[in-house]
Amino acid sequence: MNKRVKFDFEIDFTNGGGVQGQEFRLDIDGDDISDEELAEYIVRDMRLLMVGEVRILNKEIINEEHKRQPDDDSS
Repeated sequence: MNKRVKFDFEIDFTNGGGVQGQEFRLDIDGDDISDEELAEYIVRDMRLLMVGEVRILNKEIINEEHKRQPDDDSS
């Protein structure tokens, strides 16, 4: 069974403001992902700049089919 992580997050920007997500879901490899890895993934995948603190809240690993197609690195 494929694993996904469901979580809330809050991101503060160093130049002011922030962004939040509730019940956000991401495909993961394996059975778990650390909060630090998850924060890095969100920032990289959303191409965020000037990121300050990232808070991961209400993290839950769920059994659910992956939604995103794997990257094809052969091109």
